[in-house]
Amino acid sequence: MNNTKKQVLAFDFGASSGRAILGTLEDGKICMEEVYRFSNDPVIVCGAMYWDTLRQFFEIKQGIVKAKQKGGFESLGIDTWGVDFGLLDEHGVLLENAVHYRDDRTVGMQEEAFKKISRDELYDMTGNQFENFNTVFQLYSLVQKRPWLLERADKLLLTPDLFNYFLTGEQKAEYTMATTTQLMDARNKVWSDRVLQALEIPERIFPEIVPSGTVVGTLSDDICAELGIQPAKVIAVASHDTQSAVAAVPTREKDFIFISCGTWSLFGTELKAPIIGEKSLECNVSNEGGYGDTTTLLKNISGLWLAQESRRQWIRGGQEYSFGELEKMAMKAEPFQSFVDPDAPEFVPAGNIPERIREFCRRTGQKAPETIGEIMCCINQSLALKYRYALEQIESCTGRHYPIIHMIGGGIQSRLLCQMTAGAAGRKVMAGPVEATALGNIAIQFMSLGEIKDMTEARQIIANSEKTYEYIPQDEEKWNAAYERFKTIIQK
Repeated sequence: MNNTKKQVLAFDFGASSGRAILGTLEDGKICMEEVYRFSNDPVIVCGAMYWDTLRQFFEIKQGIVKAKQKGGFESLGIDTWGVDFGLLDEHGVLLENAVHYRDDRTVGMQEEAFKKISRDELYDMTGNQFENFNTVFQLYSLVQKRPWLLERADKLLLTPDLFNYFLTGEQKAEYTMATTTQLMDARNKVWSDRVLQALEIPERIFPEIVPSGTVVGTLSDDICAELGIQPAKVIAVASHDTQSAVAAVPTREKDFIFISCGTWSLFGTELKAPIIGEKSLECNVSNEGGYGDTTTLLKNISGLWLAQESRRQWIRGGQEYSFGELEKMAMKAEPFQSFVDPDAPEFVPAGNIPERIREFCRRTGQKAPETIGEIMCCINQSLALKYRYALEQIESCTGRHYPIIHMIGGGIQSRLLCQMTAGAAGRKVMAGPVEATALGNIAIQFMSLGEIKDMTEARQIIANSEKTYEYIPQDEEKWNAAYERFKTIIQK
């Protein structure tokens, strides 16, 4: 490892905000400085929910300018959520803003797609968990309802690849993002001709897939002139934010299990090859690409969305509480009174989540939580129990036992959720780092620049750079009894 001081710029986009973070590698540690933060709000127009794509790119430019003022950077990398995309015409012009994954255009599309290719065959080819919002079903909705848009399209670029194109002019598909689409042959790591042909999705619109950590180009002359900066490399990091986070799990273990905890919770383990078979299909687990040609076997769970959207509902009603205040209310509530399935379809759209939670509990014969504290307690307990359910599914697929759960990401700021996860799973939880996605993004850039040797060294550097916190299981008998009740509720 070279100990000379280097700076790289990471853009980390979440579902509601984005950040520009400068990362410095010095004396075996990564130091981070947030230089810019911005809102990332969807826009509903004529009943359709879009991302404000051009505004997002405007904010990237502002982040670049702020980073220049802090000494500049040798490279930049962008990570975002998965599945969403922009379509370019033959001149490289964006045809329309990217549609948000929570838009309802994919309702019923799974059933329609399975008339063309069976559920079993689609899973056997791609190894992806079935979700309405997967790229394959977004595209099939265009085949069914807006075929003219696909006819005009020359290239499809997933969100971070689209921003890389705006910065460099290069049209590439980064590997980890491509694996979120349910359009890739998971074993051969290429776009699946079989899936594309079955669903009449034009093969010509898909760009070359490049490995995570590829230098896709340099900032274009136009960008440099506009922003008054020197050329810098643009690196396709593990552009799916989950995979950047996985790169930051501070472990020396070859076999480990993690929860990347944010608006979504991604529960999984890192493997050398995909696991695709009857058991993984039954568990509906996903094989997604990771840095270094690895596979992440994971379960996608609706994470802190329930708490975030509940808080928005209370704010709309004039009750504005911080997440810290909500956690204190949850801790005062009587535990183990009621549970929900965080992934129930009624919780997907934005809106009055607290009332939907009460209705779910009434429908399943439980006491409906009334107070804010009771609702927050219900949400946290339900998430912890769903984590145990996912843990058992992952272990049944891999045939391995994981004594420690590594929790990473912003959700671990909830000590209550971390402790509940340890209790529900009956496993020790190691929590940290909070800024896993940005750290992984930065570490991959340094690997691409030759400043860090490999993933083993990167994880050691991250372990040196960030504190972790240990949570030991408590009240295991109560949690075991709660889990038996929870399973009957989510299986109704």
